[in-house]
Amino acid sequence: MTNSQRRYHITTFGCQMNKADSERMAGILEEMGFVRSEDPNQADLILYNTCTIRDNAEQKVYSYLGRQAKRKHEQPNLTLIVAGCVAQQEGEQLLRRVPELDLVMGPQHANRLHDLLEEVFAGSQVVATEPVHIMEDITKPRRESAVTAWVNVIYGCNERCTYCVVPSVRGIEQSRTPEAIRAEMEELARQDYKEVTLLGQNIDAYGRDLPGVTETGRHQHTLTDLLYYVHDVPGIERIRFATSHPRYFTERLIKACQELPKVCEHFHIPFQSGDNEILKAMKRGYTHQRYRQIIEKIRECMPDASISADAIVGFPGETEEQFENTLQLVEDLGFDQLNTAAYSPRPGTPAAIWENQVSEEVKSDRLQRLNHLVATKAAERTQRYLGRIEEVLVEDQNPKDSTQVMGRTRGNRLTFFTGNIQQLKGKLVKVKITEARAFSLTGEIVFGNPN
Repeated sequence: MTNSQRRYHITTFGCQMNKADSERMAGILEEMGFVRSEDPNQADLILYNTCTIRDNAEQKVYSYLGRQAKRKHEQPNLTLIVAGCVAQQEGEQLLRRVPELDLVMGPQHANRLHDLLEEVFAGSQVVATEPVHIMEDITKPRRESAVTAWVNVIYGCNERCTYCVVPSVRGIEQSRTPEAIRAEMEELARQDYKEVTLLGQNIDAYGRDLPGVTETGRHQHTLTDLLYYVHDVPGIERIRFATSHPRYFTERLIKACQELPKVCEHFHIPFQSGDNEILKAMKRGYTHQRYRQIIEKIRECMPDASISADAIVGFPGETEEQFENTLQLVEDLGFDQLNTAAYSPRPGTPAAIWENQVSEEVKSDRLQRLNHLVATKAAERTQRYLGRIEEVLVEDQNPKDSTQVMGRTRGNRLTFFTGNIQQLKGKLVKVKITEARAFSLTGEIVFGNPN
């Protein structure tokens, strides 16, 4: 069977970095002649791009693998691949657990998929998890959207949060050069993409591994400098970035976001806990007071800015009082969106072996209480949109209502309104908001310039 007859299916778990990696690997497969299949059971090559941040995501991978491993006994030409963080964490152990696998590859090897598959097709069972220097990405990703795109600017993470497995599975920080990032954005603009999200596991660390120091002693290349450098790429209408770390989020960066009109007023800055003792145990490197100062400064410069974050409940040793400090932070700051999770022990992390683990019952109760508060505050925050005219970038048709299109405001709020997708896709349009839900909006298109 030739590659031109072969179909592939990718299932992606986890963060935006994984989604970006999946797009790059899909691009490689299509350059090799593979055709995408929406149905994994019709595919000749199945790739699971995995996440190990939470145990349930990891277990889901094994469930999926079990079904496809059985299928491979009936179809021996089926190629099975596990990529991403579970692959990096487990390595050869994955082959012992699922001997039907053909390729196990860590996230640092996403750009090498073509070469690794050549070894597989030559008859080898391959494990690629050794640390590598990530070569400049010259692949053309198969973008899941025709309007918005992710652009990696820094790989890896040098932080050592006691709950997090990312540094051990994604490797050390490696920044791409500003020239390479701008060139990728220019190519995206030529393909009519309108919005770019700059990605990094810890994007505020961008550039500190690149050479050069300014006269004032700071790194020559920072995220702030990068934003100024890529801001004028013709054709790119909007720029976002994620994920930020409070330890490195500077006032200079806030000022740049205020000054640069293409940078959207949307910030994703995880706080993880509202209690200083828990933050110290997590080795996060900041206090809740410092976090509050960052949000207050953002809102001082950009009053309508949308703030999203991540929070963990039930970290080892967390008391009821310490959990209530997290509730108080959410109550005081009022996030537009908050991703919440109960603490999940991850292999190889310090906190996983501490004796002061919080019971599952307590974690579940705290998560439910936090989620209730998050929904309440988000519903309050979203009311400010009612009656306003918002700029929306139209991305696609509403999958639940073919008469509607959907897109996002500058503040990243999903918005639905009646319209023709053929006419509006990729357009920036003015929409008057008529309905405001906790996490999405409905409106009516405004023709011409609003008064």
